Amino acid sequence: MLTRRFILASAGATAALGAMPAIAAERENPMPEELRKALERDPTAPVLGNGNGNITLSEFFDYNCEYCRKMVPLMSQLVREDPQLRLVHREWPVFGADSEFATQASLASLKQGKYWRFHAALLTMEGRAEEASVMRIAREVGLDEARLRQDMQDESVERHITTSFLLGDHMGLRGTPSFICGDEVAFGAMDIQDLRDLVARGRETLGVA
Repeated sequence: MLTRRFILASAGATAALGAMPAIAAERENPMPEELRKALERDPTAPVLGNGNGNITLSEFFDYNCEYCRKMVPLMSQLVREDPQLRLVHREWPVFGADSEFATQASLASLKQGKYWRFHAALLTMEGRAEEASVMRIAREVGLDEARLRQDMQDESVERHITTSFLLGDHMGLRGTPSFICGDEVAFGAMDIQDLRDLVARGRETLGVA
């Protein structure tokens, strides 16, 4: 696991995300507020846990990332035991076309109200997430496949994916899974105590109880 304080990177991505002025804060490498808003408050990003919680943990993941799959029970545990945690899901299909198809389908399932069940099934399935297996899982969780395929073309799906790549580039993320809380980035598989500590440091950094 690699952790580091937040570091601004990639001028090109900065321009694409808009002006991101540094905030006036007495801490090292503070995250600009416009970037924090893009990361934590994107309306296209699914949120698990307390939507009004006092701290946000953002997870960048890919359905074909074996380490992301291993994190599923730990992320569920973390949300259950921390009633003030907002967990933002940033779908980031870095493993190619199959992953992008899975991400498109997953985000499209929001319109049928079955995202969380579908998301969990995709991350716990055996084998690679690709069109055939993704649609098989979609049928198993009760999604209307024809509607799902149509909703996969929705502008909000493309916007989420594009934003994930821009954010990942801008923040210099190394891959999946990546976790961001407060001003800190952590990369790689973590145990439950690692996650608790990351969230605790985020609260301390931002001065929230």
